This record gives sequence, C-alpha cells and structure tokens, in this order.
Amino acid sequence: MHTLVQIFSLAFSFTLLMDPIGNVPIYVAVLKELPTRRQRIIVLREMFIALGTILLFYVSGDRILDALSVTPETIQISGGIILFIIALRMIFPPSKDTSVEFSGGEPFIVPLAIPLVAGPTILAAVMIYSQKEIAPFLVILALFLAWLVTTLILIASTSIEKILGKRGIVACERLMGFVLTLIALQMFLEGIKQFFVS
Repeated sequence: MHTLVQIFSLAFSFTLLMDPIGNVPIYVAVLKELPTRRQRIIVLREMFIALGTILLFYVSGDRILDALSVTPETIQISGGIILFIIALRMIFPPSKDTSVEFSGGEPFIVPLAIPLVAGPTILAAVMIYSQKEIAPFLVILALFLAWLVTTLILIASTSIEKILGKRGIVACERLMGFVLTLIALQMFLEGIKQFFVS
C-alpha cells in the first residue's frame, strides 16, 4: 500500500512539473493548421521524444551529481528551492506567447517536446530523484504514469481548451502551482532536517 501511495505521489508531482494544462494553449496554437489525425500523431511523437529525454537525465543524473560531489542534503534543499520557484511561476505565470508559427513545416522536438514537456524543471527534478533512496523502478513507473496523463491531456488539447476556456486553464494551472508549493516546502524541510541530523 505504501509503495502505491509513493508511486502516485511521485507521478502527481511529475505531472505538475510537465505542466500539461499550462501547455494546452501553446499546443493548440502550434498545431492548429494541421488535420486532427496528424495533430495526434505529432503529439505522440513529441511526447515519446520528451520521455526519452527525461529518462536519459534520470539515468545519468546520479553520475553528474556524484561528479560534482553534491551531498544528499544539498540535493534535497536545492530541490525544494527549485520546485518552490517553479510553483511560484505557475501561480504567477509570465506571459506565454501562444502565437508561435512555423514556416518550415511541422514542429519537431522544439518546442513541443523540449522545452515545453521535457523542460529544465522536470529534468532538474529527475536528476535530484536519481540521488534519493527510492527504487529506480518506482521513479520510472511514476514518470511513465505522469507521461501518460500528460500525453492524454495534450492529445485532447483542442477539446480541453474549448471546455475550460483560457480562464479555466489559468485557474487549473494556479491550483497545481499551489499544490506544488506544498511539495516543495516539504522537500526543503526534509533537507534541512537531514542537514542538522548529519
């Protein structure tokens, strides 16, 4: 039971970091000129590229951090700070330019896969989790669940935008930012506790 709770907790956090709701307007704007069937194919392709990038950073993250001689306490504290900044940006977002246009054909990798889904926030988070005492298969399973939810939301991005509207999307993103703030503070406090214990 504890394992399932841990998986869903991680998956929820990763989903927040991938920010599928916040990316809906951009996906709609970038793909609006393409047929619906082609839009879905492109979203799937870009999401697989994003997943591969995230997994690569997770697998190599511990080596990078070990090479920098970073302690677990530092990782925990810095992770909390990073997530807190991310949460603030979700609650008080900078203006997002959704008027992206491509004159050279379909978008490929940039911006749909990187940095919208596999952005610096989720990549930093998985590097931090690569150093934590969590079984790798749990993290990978949680990543896959978060990726699946994000993929389904972005495939249905046109319908979601019509249902929620711009104000609804902003409200959902700010709510997710608030939840992420709680997770960030918990991570930060755990890091401080480990620092004083050690």
